[in-house]
Amino acid sequence: MTTRRHVLTHGAALFGAASSGLLLPQLALAQSNKVRVGFMLPYTGTFAQLGVAIENGFRMALDEQGGKLGGREVEFFKVDDESNPAKGIENAQRLVQRDRVDVLVGTVHSGVQMGIHRVARDTGVLSLIPNAGVHAATRALCAPNVFRTSFTNSQPTLALGKAMVERGHKKAVWITWNYAAGEEAYEGFEQSYTAAGGTIVKKLGLPFPNVEFQALLTEIAALKPDAVACFFAGGGAAKFLRDFHAAGLHKTIQLYGSGFLTEGVLEAAGEAANGVLTTMHYSDSLDTPRNKQFRLNYAKAFKMQPDVYAVQGYDTGLLLVQGANKVKGDLSNKKDLYAAMEGAVIDSPRGKWTMSKAHNPVQDMYLRKVENKENKVIGIAQKAVADPATGCKMA
Repeated sequence: MTTRRHVLTHGAALFGAASSGLLLPQLALAQSNKVRVGFMLPYTGTFAQLGVAIENGFRMALDEQGGKLGGREVEFFKVDDESNPAKGIENAQRLVQRDRVDVLVGTVHSGVQMGIHRVARDTGVLSLIPNAGVHAATRALCAPNVFRTSFTNSQPTLALGKAMVERGHKKAVWITWNYAAGEEAYEGFEQSYTAAGGTIVKKLGLPFPNVEFQALLTEIAALKPDAVACFFAGGGAAKFLRDFHAAGLHKTIQLYGSGFLTEGVLEAAGEAANGVLTTMHYSDSLDTPRNKQFRLNYAKAFKMQPDVYAVQGYDTGLLLVQGANKVKGDLSNKKDLYAAMEGAVIDSPRGKWTMSKAHNPVQDMYLRKVENKENKVIGIAQKAVADPATGCKMA
């Protein structure tokens, strides 16, 4: 069952909802002057750890501002989206209509994101995407009130193909889950790999969130490619890494992936992740003062190490802080709020990045190698990677 929890700052009281599921107008008016932020993230299932990291990072960015946005205190609302696209619209409507949030932060799963996106476009609520890379959100269905702080699904893999061919891996098998994120990651891989002179021997897939990889691994062994490229994330990624290693494929076939393959799962994957190469807009090992300070502060605050999901949540908070400070907390001043967010330069642990006209980050992609449970940067695969924003026409 989808759960709803209110976390209210400074001991503010809980407010009930009307039996219809909508907050009564007079109760909404009686609320104290707080910015209402709704988290719609996965808190259970294969993506649960990702949702927690995103929320942690977001809260950390606000805590650096004394817990305020443009001088206003913040009230948080939470819904577990369960990574279930069928409940995407319903859950988003709960936050927007019942809880009357000013800002909706979510989510991880691209299918769920499309439900949020429909509600955002219908209602005009400010929607911040801290992970889901579904193309449509910043392409054909782009909107002035929708901003993404992460990537499109094809951005990391747009930087992957050239790196693979340069290392002599000219015949590859692609494998992923059969869902939106996997298909769109393949788009970037196919474009970059074939342009660099590589040949895709076969494209393999299985239903999300199935993690029974044995039959496909057997097929890969028979195909004998130079390399395997893939898109997996969360618990499923850890299982794939372990199974790939257990099958002995790592001895003769180099494994590559969109960077989510090795994000937040290195402890679970163990030695099976060693030597895996990925392209990503962040790495734990980035040797910059900004990243080192972020990692230290995050570890102190949450008693765990941050990953790319925490960084994306943090950057989501930074973006909102810049916008809210510009309008002195008046989020109803949408013209100036959106203009400030569009022009923002985010001083991120991943490196500084800017917002494209379609409201998607323009950012460097790093080439990383797993060594001793760490994603170590071994180079920049491609600088200033921008999604093409095909079909985006801002209203």
